[in-house]
Amino acid sequence: MEQECHAWVEVSLWKEGALSPPTLIHLFEVLQECHEACRALCLTSFLLLLSSSTAQSLTNQPKLTLLAAHYLHKIPPRTEEPTQHTMSLYSEADSGYGSYGGFASAPTTPCQKSPNGGVGLPEIPSWIASEELVAAILGCFTPVCLLNSYLSTPSCASAVGLSHPGAENWPRHIPAGDKEQELLLLLRLDTRFFPTSPCNRTSPAPGRQCRDPSPSPPHSRQLLQHMNDQLSQALNGLSDRAKEAKEFLVQLRNMVQQIQENSVEFEACLVAQCDALIDALNRRKAQLLSRVNKEHEHKLKVVRDQISHCTVKLRQTTGLMEYCLEVIKENDPSGFLQISDALIRRVHLTEDQWGKGTLTPRMTTDFDLNLDNGPLLQSIHQLDFVQMKVPAPPILQLEECCTHNNSATLSWKQPPLSTVQVEGYILELDDGNGGQFREVYVGKETMCTVDGLHFNSTYSARVKAFNKTGVSPYSKTLVLQTSEVAWFSFDPASAHADIIFSNDNLTVTCNSYDDRVVLGKTGFSKGLHYWELSIDRYDNHPDPAFGVARIDVLKDAMLGKDDKAWAMYVDNNRSWFMHNNSHTNRTEGGITKGATVGVLLDLTRRTLTFSINEDQQGPVAFENLEGLFFPAVSLNRNVQVTLHTGLPVPEFYASRSAMQ
Repeated sequence: MEQECHAWVEVSLWKEGALSPPTLIHLFEVLQECHEACRALCLTSFLLLLSSSTAQSLTNQPKLTLLAAHYLHKIPPRTEEPTQHTMSLYSEADSGYGSYGGFASAPTTPCQKSPNGGVGLPEIPSWIASEELVAAILGCFTPVCLLNSYLSTPSCASAVGLSHPGAENWPRHIPAGDKEQELLLLLRLDTRFFPTSPCNRTSPAPGRQCRDPSPSPPHSRQLLQHMNDQLSQALNGLSDRAKEAKEFLVQLRNMVQQIQENSVEFEACLVAQCDALIDALNRRKAQLLSRVNKEHEHKLKVVRDQISHCTVKLRQTTGLMEYCLEVIKENDPSGFLQISDALIRRVHLTEDQWGKGTLTPRMTTDFDLNLDNGPLLQSIHQLDFVQMKVPAPPILQLEECCTHNNSATLSWKQPPLSTVQVEGYILELDDGNGGQFREVYVGKETMCTVDGLHFNSTYSARVKAFNKTGVSPYSKTLVLQTSEVAWFSFDPASAHADIIFSNDNLTVTCNSYDDRVVLGKTGFSKGLHYWELSIDRYDNHPDPAFGVARIDVLKDAMLGKDDKAWAMYVDNNRSWFMHNNSHTNRTEGGITKGATVGVLLDLTRRTLTFSINEDQQGPVAFENLEGLFFPAVSLNRNVQVTLHTGLPVPEFYASRSAMQ
């Protein structure tokens, strides 16, 4: 603290002009030992004392000049925020945050950050770059290396990169030997300068390179390599974009050529279509003219025939009249009386012949034909271009397509950019064995559920769109896999009204003493299927029946009474197979409460087999089964059963199939 006070006293004395250059040197030494907290204020006050006359005295004081330059470099940051647009001689931009540099005899301290992220330093007086001070300081040193950390590549005095805010209008190149401009740029760009002979390199500051032509240190080489790699990577990306742009330009140029070719082709097609219309109109014109000519000839013929007929008739009439006049002139009364009656009748007959339309024209002179050209003119006016093309192939929406048991739901849509009108869609499926496709839906909807597929089968589906112009190509083929085993419940819709359902339609009973039939919801026409029915209630030894049936089986009689069902009915002691009211294969062994009846339908071998408590009941019940079969049960009010589906094939059948 005494040193700090002593420093302030000496600075105050110097302000009054009482200090000589030796005393200034002593003052620098005192300031060097001064506490960091007040060093900035001390040095700032000291710098304010440097005037033109003082700078002139530095010329003959190398030690004082060296100390001044050293402290110009070593001014520590102050704690308060810097003034706006204030440059400093000590910046974290010099060599990176936390870097070190400076003279070997007096290394600098690490850069410190102010709370706002900037570096707070004493403001540099504008007169510090006076010609006398610049000449005094720069005259004592060897060439100065300009190290600007704003540069991505190292640069010396010949080219300084001006990336500091506010430096846009500063010169980018400095004439060699212009030391005043060099120092001025150093001060304005917050760039450190170091007297070197040759210059000392600082480490680990990036982007530093002196005028010394010796090889760069490893750190610089690594940095250069890293920057080169980054630039190469960026250039590769830009090269890819340039390549894509070139290809796109080629595509556009090809489109220009294609547009020209299509235009010529379309014009030729349009001319041909119009010529065809004109030819059709000319042909129709010739046909109409032919009809007019025929009508003309017909009228002339009729008129000419009437003229000829009238001429003959008139000649006959004239001759009769002349004859009658000659008879009247005769003087023979007896002869006149003999022929007078005949002549009178002849005259009246001739007169009557003229009175039956003989003197009326048989044909008019007008042509009763009017050309109806209105529809044609309207069609000509409506003749225009219609942007109607064949639709684009639909897109199957995989996220909405799914299968459940033996049904499949498919959804599709038109391509997003397609503007062609679509009137409907055609959905096609194969037979599950890789066979021919068949149409399963035709309509305007874009979603369809197909039921009745085979279990454990692979189907291929495709869809196409159509409009008045034609049919689109097929969409991509979608492969669908149906469930390996059947999961189903009883069907209330097809059951007898006396059947009572519970447990999500898996449990059934009846409110009648008579047998009533209930079917499963799922029908089978292919594959191997097995399901079980557990006996939940069994009173008074009834004989329920279990098996398969057609959809139109009798619902008010025991299963197997008609030819639409194949069943096994069983009581507490024995069982029988029944079809079309024919009982066969009586087998010992019945059911009780808690027993399980299994039904195994093998449509590959076309057989039906039954089991009780997982043991086969009797021989194979029925063979040569073909068609669509639904699980079926008949029972009365004394029985309640629960359906269990999705079960694997029982062991007794699996082992027998393995041996076969």
